[in-house]
Amino acid sequence: MLPPASDNGSVLVTGASSGIGEELAREFARRGRHVVLVARRADKLRALATSLGASAEVLPADLSRAEDRAALPARVGDLGRVVDVLVNNAGLSTSGPVATSDPAAELNLIEVDVAAVADLCSRFVPGMVARGRGAVLNVASVAGFGPVPGQAAYGGAKAFVLSYTQSLSQELQGTGVIASALCPGPVKTGFGAAAGIPDADAEAALPKAMWVSAADVAKAAVDGLAAGKTIVIPGALNRVGAAAYKVLPRRVLLPILARTHPALKNA
Repeated sequence: MLPPASDNGSVLVTGASSGIGEELAREFARRGRHVVLVARRADKLRALATSLGASAEVLPADLSRAEDRAALPARVGDLGRVVDVLVNNAGLSTSGPVATSDPAAELNLIEVDVAAVADLCSRFVPGMVARGRGAVLNVASVAGFGPVPGQAAYGGAKAFVLSYTQSLSQELQGTGVIASALCPGPVKTGFGAAAGIPDADAEAALPKAMWVSAADVAKAAVDGLAAGKTIVIPGALNRVGAAAYKVLPRRVLLPILARTHPALKNA
């Protein structure tokens, strides 16, 4: 269960400036939670905080930078808050074959999608355990259940988040702290376009029934976390897709994924 709201407790949401992160912040605020918004784009965070009112505060940070991550606990403390719920939502993707990839971009992805998750959990979970209350929501993806030719680094990163969160959830049994991995399928947020995959190309490659709105993903995520689910997959067809990753032989699955991925169609 989610810890009850407290006078100085907050939900820290990374990647809160847009997309799923913004909707997660709105969903927690609707449920009476104070939120601390973290992302690089301070102007977007301030606009969101203004719309949420007194229940929101802003801490701009670049989570690809280890020093920015290390500074967050003290900055939260300076606000007079403690983190009751940590939401590791910040993430990005690259696309295309590894043979044509940019090493700097690949490593930046790993810093944000992998290192930041482990780093912030290591910094905030000990306090939750010491207080005997807390929750962690790490945003993975349906892509975390199997390889993703055309987005190899992203698929690998989300596989890390999924495995890490499952391990964390088990470790936290009996502590009063819970952990869930949110595994959405495709969502129209501009995320794919930023990775070089326009929504139109993604829509052509993926069934309409797989697409879930960011607001619906956020609601499913908070409901699942509150129910103590270790894995939350919004959308029935996405749950089928996650199951297919588990049962289909890789020698069958991988060629299909490679043929249908928009980033490989001209490779």
